[in-house]
Amino acid sequence: MMLSKVNSGLRRVPTWIVYLGLVIPGAVYFYWALTNQLGADPIEALEHQYGEWALQLLIAGLLITPLRKWAGLNLLKFRRAIGLMAFFYVSLHLLVWVILDKYLNWSGIWEDIVKRPFITIGMVAFLMLLPLAITSNNRSVRKLGAAAWRKLHRLTYFAAIAGAAHYVLIVKSWPPEPIIYMAVVVGLVLLRAPFGKWLRRRVTTDAAA
Repeated sequence: MMLSKVNSGLRRVPTWIVYLGLVIPGAVYFYWALTNQLGADPIEALEHQYGEWALQLLIAGLLITPLRKWAGLNLLKFRRAIGLMAFFYVSLHLLVWVILDKYLNWSGIWEDIVKRPFITIGMVAFLMLLPLAITSNNRSVRKLGAAAWRKLHRLTYFAAIAGAAHYVLIVKSWPPEPIIYMAVVVGLVLLRAPFGKWLRRRVTTDAAA
């Protein structure tokens, strides 16, 4: 009964609140960077914060289906908003690197993409998310067809893995945080793979026994 009330309440929440709520942190971090409140290297800190927000939102998007299937919490209404805001933060992460870090030095940017694996993987993640952002609208669903649209948007899983790998490779001291992100992403992807279907059958069987 309690969960039903929660889901009913969530259905009444307009999606623009999600967009607004998720834009605010980006604006705050940008203001902090402008006013030198992000440490000794505000550009690097801003780049890191935007990238981490992007990865967190990708994970939040991947969590929506398991939460509905396993916990009965229905957040499907907000999946598109969360996905688009993940792309928003990925784009900010990229723009900070290209404009504020590399100063639009295109030859240097291309050299880094080719020679530095963590940047290569990060660009691959961005390129996978690009068509997903472009087609995150009802018109694209109608034009592509629901089945083809769903297949295309499975790129989200590969983009999340690439994003987590980018984070793991970018750090030099191997702190636990990026490893945890990678483990969470891999776990969520496994839940959608045959392993996840097998696990759901086992849980259903045990509950019925």
